[in-house]
Amino acid sequence: MTTETTLPGHRRDHLGRLVPESHIKQIDQVRDEMVQRIAARAAATSQHLALVKRDFFDEIAAFVELSASEYGAKLGGEKGNVTLYSYDGRYKIIRAISEHIRFDERLQAAKKLIDACLNDWTSESRSELRTIVQDAFRVDQSENLRVQQILSLRRYDIADERWLRAMAAISDSIQVIGSKAYVRVYERVGTTTQYPQIPLDMAGVPL
Repeated sequence: MTTETTLPGHRRDHLGRLVPESHIKQIDQVRDEMVQRIAARAAATSQHLALVKRDFFDEIAAFVELSASEYGAKLGGEKGNVTLYSYDGRYKIIRAISEHIRFDERLQAAKKLIDACLNDWTSESRSELRTIVQDAFRVDQSENLRVQQILSLRRYDIADERWLRAMAAISDSIQVIGSKAYVRVYERVGTTTQYPQIPLDMAGVPL
């Protein structure tokens, strides 16, 4: 795997030093050869998967464009998400764009407005909402805010003017910092409605 020049009969150790093979235990040499061999195959497989992924996206994009031009259908929507089935229903393909977002300082203003609402709402019927709000603003194990839980607060139909301003502040505080596109392929189990994913990652492939 290393691209550095080595002398015949020598191997580089983890500090980059050239060590004569006669000074290296046989089991260490066998281990090194096995790891180098597996790593080389893994790198080649990764490159192949990258090419396959690109082909998947290109083919799906070409089909979406064809369908739109022939039938006036906009399969992907503005986010580019699309689900496609084979004619016999055996296979399902999902192409989706997942956005990575964060909140700016306006989220703190939204939180203060929400807290003011909760403090004034003394009805027992609001206790569940208080729990939901508190859970939404709790950070995860990586000390990051849980985006989907915060965004889900906008679903509640509450007429309080402070709540409406808080929801507007949440919407305004959203910053899209990147996006990730993926393609997932599924195969139906017999004639059921179950579509387990065809694994394309090392961990998901059965032995």
